[in-house]
Amino acid sequence: MLENKKAVIFDMDGTLVDSMWIWKEIDVRFLGKYGLTVPEGLNDALEGYSFHETAVYFKEHFPLPLTIEEIKSIWNEMAAKMYETEIPLKDGAKEFIAKLKEKNMSLGIATSNSRELAKVCLRSNGIIDAFDYICTSDEVPRRKPEPDVYLYTAEKLKTKPEEILVFEDIPYGLLAGKRAHMETCAVKDPYSERSMKEKLELADYYIESYYDILNGTYRVLKGRS
Repeated sequence: MLENKKAVIFDMDGTLVDSMWIWKEIDVRFLGKYGLTVPEGLNDALEGYSFHETAVYFKEHFPLPLTIEEIKSIWNEMAAKMYETEIPLKDGAKEFIAKLKEKNMSLGIATSNSRELAKVCLRSNGIIDAFDYICTSDEVPRRKPEPDVYLYTAEKLKTKPEEILVFEDIPYGLLAGKRAHMETCAVKDPYSERSMKEKLELADYYIESYYDILNGTYRVLKGRS
């Protein structure tokens, strides 16, 4: 999997950490303060949106007495506490990252989350110093599934796309990695189980945990060997 690779880029939520559940909970609590409920299909509508784009969506679709910046600030306050105290790394992630650093590989984050929350989460899990660059979708013109966030991270890591391995948990992210001409590894996450068929069609590899890589039991897809 790491043969001829000089860098690894991770998506964060659902890929590196078990965090996908908190956004539904934040939506419930946040909208509930204003007597509103979460409409069916909201998560699907927001898939791939950046943090800022999600705030714009809420401002446009819900009668909230808040500015976009105020929405983002409230979300950051709610989420920061949860990311700091309740969000663990995926099984084997810390050990895998240590192995990558032993190989002197460059590491990046390419996330649709905010930089503030990404830093809180990585710092609380003791791995922030392992990463050479943290890129958010707000830094690039187009969000996933377009390749911009991965290509920009590659530029910051001073590494060619074909020398990078991407880890992602949802089809949009895997497609972004493929469009950036990088090899991709799909990561198991309960919130994307319904998209498993599409994930396996897009990815070059598949893992249920990062121990699969350390133990050599990861799945090679598309006839790779």
